[in-house]
Amino acid sequence: MAASPDIRDDTSQPAGAGLDPYAQLLKMLVPRSREIAIYGGTGRALWLSGGQDDPDMHALAVEALKAPPTKPFDIDGHAQTGDGVALYAFRLRDLSGRPLAAVTIKVPDGGERRPFALVLSLVRPALECLGREVNMRVSLGALNRDLTSRDEDLELLLDVAREESGTGRDADELGRLTQAAAEHLGCRIGALVIPERNVAIVRRSATASLADAELVARTHRHLLTWAQTQRKTLLVNSATGSDRLPPCKILSVPIRHHSGRVIGFLALYRALEYGDFERRHARLGELLARKVATILQTSYDSATGLATRAAFEAEVGAILVETPTARAHSVIYIDIDQMHVINENCSMPVGDDVIARVADVVRRRVPRQARVARISGDRFAVFLPEMELDAAWSAAEVLRQGVADLGGSFGRANLRISLSAGVAELNLASKHPLAHGLAAAEIACKAAKDRGRDRVERYESSDESIIRRHDDVQMLGSLRAWLAQDSFRLYAQPMEPLQNSGAPPRFEILLRRVTESGEVILPAKFMSAAERYQMMPAIDAWVVSNVFAALAEHRDLLRQRTARFSVNLSAQSMSDDALIAMIDKACSTAGIPPDMICFELTETAAVGDLSRTESIMQELRNMGFQFALDDFGTGQSSLAYLKSLPVSILKIDGSFVRDAMTNTRSADMIKAIAQLARTMGMSTVAEYVETDELRTLVGNLGVDYGQGFVIGRPVPLSDVLQDLGLYAAVGAQASDTLTGIQEPLLDPHTTLILGDFAREAD
Repeated sequence: MAASPDIRDDTSQPAGAGLDPYAQLLKMLVPRSREIAIYGGTGRALWLSGGQDDPDMHALAVEALKAPPTKPFDIDGHAQTGDGVALYAFRLRDLSGRPLAAVTIKVPDGGERRPFALVLSLVRPALECLGREVNMRVSLGALNRDLTSRDEDLELLLDVAREESGTGRDADELGRLTQAAAEHLGCRIGALVIPERNVAIVRRSATASLADAELVARTHRHLLTWAQTQRKTLLVNSATGSDRLPPCKILSVPIRHHSGRVIGFLALYRALEYGDFERRHARLGELLARKVATILQTSYDSATGLATRAAFEAEVGAILVETPTARAHSVIYIDIDQMHVINENCSMPVGDDVIARVADVVRRRVPRQARVARISGDRFAVFLPEMELDAAWSAAEVLRQGVADLGGSFGRANLRISLSAGVAELNLASKHPLAHGLAAAEIACKAAKDRGRDRVERYESSDESIIRRHDDVQMLGSLRAWLAQDSFRLYAQPMEPLQNSGAPPRFEILLRRVTESGEVILPAKFMSAAERYQMMPAIDAWVVSNVFAALAEHRDLLRQRTARFSVNLSAQSMSDDALIAMIDKACSTAGIPPDMICFELTETAAVGDLSRTESIMQELRNMGFQFALDDFGTGQSSLAYLKSLPVSILKIDGSFVRDAMTNTRSADMIKAIAQLARTMGMSTVAEYVETDELRTLVGNLGVDYGQGFVIGRPVPLSDVLQDLGLYAAVGAQASDTLTGIQEPLLDPHTTLILGDFAREAD
């Protein structure tokens, strides 16, 4: 039977306060009464006329309260006699028919015992008033407890939010969240299990024993299976003590990937004698599970399960603050050898598989106290707290050997995998010890590659060959010289219309550096230095001014809407106060329609300072420029940004496109994004379209444009602009065909391959 309601001591007044008038009224209605007692629904004494609880009266009240439920707000009971007294017990019920209170009255027998019905008729008015009073107090007590619990729940959620908005984040954030959830809900054990991220956190209360911790080992497989198959919260308030259900109460909430897939669970274990889990607890657990998913998404790389660079830097920064007098800390910088060869010869999916396997080796073979991150595509960083250079070199050598043992079959390819690594000791006297340490380790890693790859090198100030490898510093000087000498070159890569063959072609403007010998240097070689030393605004300004200058020579054709061009803007430029004025001046000078230009932002650049970004985008949009959101689908809140950012084009991230032929989820994601964009009046572009089959597939999925090597490789912008007349002629011919004019404007023996910017005459 469910517990009966009662007046609790956690109200603002004692349990029996204010009941005297009702007791006095009962005394007046039964003047011969010797004692009167009022008990709560659980049998606890609320008011006693004699100050002492008479055992017989208490026993009679408990007996009355145990009777099965009847109709609501009914008053019944019974009487008994003995030792010259008559005892009357009256039971009051609440709206659900459960016992609300019991009143017992002791009356001397005197040889003239009154029937129970008669006494009930005398005291019923008083009991009805008393029942309403007690019911009101019970309701207020329940409401007060509920509000208190909700306040505590809110405080827990606010504490979690404060941690998120703090200046640092370390790997134990998930552990603290698990601990807070367990303590808040009065649990002996809290467990967070995410197998694919190698997360298994168990937190015990101060009163829990090792035997309690074994509950996780006994139940985690069952809970994971439940979460992945049922995809909903499990709430168990009774157990049989079997292997499947240990003697405890369990609340288990699934943890979902941003795609909706269940990747683990958050489980809380209570002792059987503790109160039941309620739906409120389940809802709170689900909110905490969403927080866990957000942490995993923002702090852990989705492909490898390792920490992201931002999370790694925040975590290590916190450790350095906590251990300012440590003897030594070291870092390892790891770079997989010849990754570009693997990608080009074996395809991107094989390359992704190699990266994931190397990450797994690094995760499993680093010392337990180490912190590991994937800092970019095929590069990893390891922080080794309180470890000197020689020991760090030995740890890196273990990793190198572990990766060397990976050689084997990757899809259809049989590969030999190796890595190069650099090791450096942190200079704790530096203002930015981690950044400088990673830079030194990266220099040592480059030295390892120069010396034959598949090796580990130390960064030592006495090693002149390493000192000379301050690539970033040297690149910084080169960047400044290239800007001063105006020696960058603009290239353009086409975006082919997949739905409307008559649509004007689009091109993405790309930056290259072409040496005197004709070598083309890609941005990957200099962008990291540009970003690190805050040179992106200057580079973006060069690109914008030179793009508009080049287009100005063809303003008459561009005014016929013959083509559109996309220009990338960096996150640093979006924080530059001079950006809008610079773009406005360049466009006005060029005299071309602003809607010919689309500025591309990555999600990371767009949401770095969302309110500022929205303001800048809206002002440029009012001028007539368009915006594209690049790498769409990989950010933590992709859909949320579409509500506030004035975006016209979504560029679907290449990670979905590359495996769309073999991964139905990727194909479904592409289709969903295309449908969403069409509903919101936006166009879509699929990046990394590298085969004819992919081009056909993404077109069938509803994507508007394709971009990739199968459609066209980047070529000098000047070559594209020379073909604008051809695009205008083709557009006019398509228009004439639609209106019934069949006369061709081009020689019928001329083949136009716009995707590759080649022309062949028969």
